[in-house]
Amino acid sequence: MLSLLKIEWLKIKKYPAFWWMLLIVTFTYPGTTLLSYYAYTKSIRGKEMTNTIAKMLLGNPFAFPETWHSVAFLSSFFILIPSLLVIMLVTNEYMFKTQRQNIIDGWSRAQFVTSKLADVIIISLVCTLMYTAVAAGIGIYSDPDNIGRWMEQLQYIPLFFLQTFAQLSLAFLLGFLIKKAFIALGIFLFYNLIVENIAVGYAKFKLNDIGKYLPFEISDRIIPMPAFMNRFGKEMKEAYEKAIDAIPEQVLYTIIITTVVWALCYYLHKRRDL
Repeated sequence: MLSLLKIEWLKIKKYPAFWWMLLIVTFTYPGTTLLSYYAYTKSIRGKEMTNTIAKMLLGNPFAFPETWHSVAFLSSFFILIPSLLVIMLVTNEYMFKTQRQNIIDGWSRAQFVTSKLADVIIISLVCTLMYTAVAAGIGIYSDPDNIGRWMEQLQYIPLFFLQTFAQLSLAFLLGFLIKKAFIALGIFLFYNLIVENIAVGYAKFKLNDIGKYLPFEISDRIIPMPAFMNRFGKEMKEAYEKAIDAIPEQVLYTIIITTVVWALCYYLHKRRDL
């Protein structure tokens, strides 16, 4: 495994898109969180009635322990960025025929897929570490008095990793099947941003919410809306409680679909022509 990782590192260390994507992720997670925190503090400052109401409704979603949940929810919107990187990494293998060269050099077909699996795991870990650092930092900054509660709700760290890994795996599968970067990126963005969102919204109101079984929505529901949302009326409270109760079910579905994705990749690569 170590030799596979060394070879993968040699491939990507001189790949500019990898470093650009990493840089974007590095700024996106803290940037989004800080902007949200600024909007929050602006809404609660002052002695006007609206500020008082906002403070009562919102509490402090960036203090411990809620910071783990709130920042995970915000960061989940930007898994799209490393997903694009994963697609480019796998399609480059076919564009430059390095996957064929690896087999000629003595790799088995399974080893090639394993090396890509390692890439996806590492990128998922990097994103998770970034999220964890941002959530902890904003938690300490926003309310130092609550730092003693930092160990509560730590489950959102592995949940965020699972969500990231699951969605990057789907991106990998798409690039693996299509092999062409431009086409794969176009299909991914169109489906992820438009098709599935429309389908989920329609299914929620017309088809008994069967949209929760769609590929990206399955893992999206691992991290539901932040807790303060349940203060906006009875319907929102019921929706929040339902979402929290559904997390174990969605985790199971996510593990199943992710396992199927990688099993399919191993199977197809074993049988496809080089």
